[in-house]
Amino acid sequence: MSSVCSTDTEGSGLAAANILNMQNCDLITSHPVPRIIQISRGLSFSASHRLHSNSLSEEENKRIFGKCNNPNGHGHNYKVIVTVRGKIDPTTGMVINLTDLKKYMEECITVPLDHKNVDKDVPYFRNVVSTVENITVFIWEELQKRLPAGLLYEVCVHETDSNSAVYRGE
Repeated sequence: MSSVCSTDTEGSGLAAANILNMQNCDLITSHPVPRIIQISRGLSFSASHRLHSNSLSEEENKRIFGKCNNPNGHGHNYKVIVTVRGKIDPTTGMVINLTDLKKYMEECITVPLDHKNVDKDVPYFRNVVSTVENITVFIWEELQKRLPAGLLYEVCVHETDSNSAVYRGE
């Protein structure tokens, strides 16, 4: 099967076929409708926390959060996947320069969270329970401050192999 953009007319003997194929290539590369694409980048970090709500009694915290309410906390190796969505820039061919996305992710995820006790080292969590849901929202809010408006599409945080949270700013 030959590609639409193939300029190989071997066996056809027709110069017109070559011209038609080149016109088809132009139609594909200069698409009249801007193409929207999602692009994702992953990052890992390690952190400790304790699931504990100051609005609940000690007994309620133990009942609701179980072993995750350990007074000494516990840790996770988190995996974060950030997805941006936008038009492909016709000049660069990119939605975002991945070097820039990497920098924003390091500033918003690695610096504040990696090898930290989330409850004690991150002011946001002083009065917010550090569930995977709230960590996901925190990352979204931090990225939203740095990324171009409307570009951030989704933040997915894997707390364990079995547990993850996805947030799209809703």
